[in-house]
Amino acid sequence: TFFDDSISKRWILDFILLGLFSYSTNDLFLFSLVLLASAVALLGNSLFLLLIQANRHLHTPMYFFLSQLSIMDLILMSTVVPKMAVNLLSGHKSISWGACATQIFLVVMVGGAECFLLAVMAYDRYAAVCHPLRYPVLMNWKACSLLTMASWMVGVSDSVIDVSVVFSFPYCGSLEVDHFFCEVPALLRLSCADTSLFEDLIYACCVVMLLLPLVVIVASYTRVLTTVISMPSTEGKQKALTTCSSHLAVVGLYYGGTMFSYMQQASSRTPVGDRATSIFYTILTPMLNPLIYSLKNREIKRALRKILDRWGV
Repeated sequence: TFFDDSISKRWILDFILLGLFSYSTNDLFLFSLVLLASAVALLGNSLFLLLIQANRHLHTPMYFFLSQLSIMDLILMSTVVPKMAVNLLSGHKSISWGACATQIFLVVMVGGAECFLLAVMAYDRYAAVCHPLRYPVLMNWKACSLLTMASWMVGVSDSVIDVSVVFSFPYCGSLEVDHFFCEVPALLRLSCADTSLFEDLIYACCVVMLLLPLVVIVASYTRVLTTVISMPSTEGKQKALTTCSSHLAVVGLYYGGTMFSYMQQASSRTPVGDRATSIFYTILTPMLNPLIYSLKNREIKRALRKILDRWGV
């Protein structure tokens, strides 16, 4: 029966990830670039965490939030890239239902948590620039911990709902996922049930989860810019603008990829477009984030120099 077929496929057969690359020379070259970008992301974020942990001058709210961002980027990249590489190099493209559910859970969790963490980071810069005297009270460690925990819990709640609903649908046809990892829209295309209501709910949820933090970010930086313009000190202006411009660059990267990926109606999405935007936010953004925050940051450069001196480099 239809029910028995869907149950048997659910527990006996694995999904097949069609992947991103073939075995052509051009694709193998692109695969090498992806591995290189992943290695840079792994090294950059790990080094960033090491510097923040090792230098007590970086034990501030701003760097605490940056360390959380690095952890999120490492989780996201580690969830996607190793399985993609193993499938291509081994020739076996299968992924179990449990591993597929884990990928969806972690990707959605990090995406939702990062969205709200960026809003928290914007509020932190607003408090530091606009209310410097009250900043230690506004952003004490208890407040920082609660705001960070809330960001993670939003992501966890969203991912639990998504995984539960996605795997409640029957999959009685092809189990070939036209993607290089398990992503919600790619799996919904395979379901033999009507998923249109859930897809509309996902779209509405993504609009709310993206736009609410974006309002906080825009409002915070509007106030920051107004305050910076009125600063009498040129050095103070430059320091504030350098820090805030780095954060805005990261916000632009995140929202650029995420809004293009998740704020589209299901009817306008294509597998090719989904794969392209997924590369952007699972590999390129984690690689660029630590670079953006380090290039013009004197405190990070000073901490790195201390580490290198300690190691005799």
